[in-house]
Amino acid sequence: MVESEAQGRLPGINPVSVVDIGSNSVRIVIYEGLSRAPTVLFNEKVLCGLGRGIAATGRMSDEGVERALRALKRFKALAEQARSVTMHVLATAAAREAENGPAFIEAAEDILGMEIRVLTGREEALYSAYGIISGFYQPDGIAGDLGGGSLELIDIKDKTYGDGITLPLGGIRLSELSEGSLSKARNFAKKQVKKVSFLEKGRGRTFYAVGGTWRNIARLHMEMTGYPLTMMQGYELSFEEMMNFLDRIGEDEDQKDDAWQAVSKNRRMLLPFGAIAMREVLSIMQPKSICFSAQGVREGLLYSLLSADDQQQDPLLVASRQLALLRARSPKHATEIAAWTGLMLRRFGVEETPEEARYRQAACLLADISWRAHPDFRGPQSLNVIAHSSVTGITHPGRAFVALANYYRFEGLRDDDHTNGLGTIATPELLDRAKLLGGLLRVAYLFSASMPGIVGALDFLPGKNDDVDLELVVPTQYADFIGERVEGRLQQLSKLTGKNLAIATV
Repeated sequence: MVESEAQGRLPGINPVSVVDIGSNSVRIVIYEGLSRAPTVLFNEKVLCGLGRGIAATGRMSDEGVERALRALKRFKALAEQARSVTMHVLATAAAREAENGPAFIEAAEDILGMEIRVLTGREEALYSAYGIISGFYQPDGIAGDLGGGSLELIDIKDKTYGDGITLPLGGIRLSELSEGSLSKARNFAKKQVKKVSFLEKGRGRTFYAVGGTWRNIARLHMEMTGYPLTMMQGYELSFEEMMNFLDRIGEDEDQKDDAWQAVSKNRRMLLPFGAIAMREVLSIMQPKSICFSAQGVREGLLYSLLSADDQQQDPLLVASRQLALLRARSPKHATEIAAWTGLMLRRFGVEETPEEARYRQAACLLADISWRAHPDFRGPQSLNVIAHSSVTGITHPGRAFVALANYYRFEGLRDDDHTNGLGTIATPELLDRAKLLGGLLRVAYLFSASMPGIVGALDFLPGKNDDVDLELVVPTQYADFIGERVEGRLQQLSKLTGKNLAIATV
């Protein structure tokens, strides 16, 4: 076991590296370890364009091959420097289809000193499915992974999946086969997509969009609409809005809007072709929404390596527990709060769905991760860290709920400039519940000094007098913890809920 001297790293796991040799980019991602919620230690890509020219020549260009091999030399050194004890290397469409693919793979294996797995189209689709399964809560729809050379499509329902299919609709390939003509690209894409027999089964479900070109389409939409949360994972648009935006990209060849500057120059030329490929898929599928994923083949590979028990874990709660372990004053206290608030919400007449309960538990597990900050800034720090964290298995409204609940926990049960943006993402119901949860956290943390062993003994019960709706019942042995500040927090909660609250000892 290779242990790090850093106290901010999870103990007992070793870094693992994944090298992805794609048609457009060659990338290494070094993860903290094999986990249901893997955290990235290091991430680097080189745009080698291995897929360029294959449509015309059948070969990867010598320049692209040379750049890729140079990158792999650096990647090997980086993996060793990061103390990665395991490396997995995958190659996709360009390497498997080019005439000089076998020679390239042989040279790459000599550099890395290990075997490279050249994925078939079906295997690419499978790992893309695993990536969606690992990153979304009970996914239901069709995943599409657009690379430089190919597009993989596969049907997903929770943790099950159908047969995948691969189409020659990658951004580079589509642009070259159509000789740069958008009209030719549309005609070609339309013919290819008609071959997918299961697309119509996705009607009214979700389309999960994977791949760098499609993520940049989402980034462009965020920029053009002023979306307040620049988080790719789980960004969701309706079918109608997505179709209109895809049409706009296809027509916006000049790319003069300032928002286009958010997309790298290397990606901009591919966006219209990526938009065409997505539009043709969506026109047949007609999903209810399009959801973008930051997770794909690499994360799918890691998920496939987990035990069956680990695969069943909730990635949102796993990641939240990990952050509590690394940054909270007492992870045990955070766990107690997560259990206690579930009961207390019911005391206040709130019933949760299973998904809402997950969000609440995550909010409680993360409620103390900013305690080292200056008291004046703990709220904003919690808001920003949580809203922009790499946790998965959560929607954007859910992410806003978790972040806002923790902001209210520190700053009080009111809105201000910090909450206005995220407040537009959370549903009104989640926004109200975030304040209620924040109010409960304000009482519990203050009462217990943020340490375990007390909160579970507290309860809100119907008042014994007609003028009291609920009493915070405190066991006699903890009566000394009652004070003016606790009573003040309780009155804040009373004002928020419209219930008369009091403290009683038993």
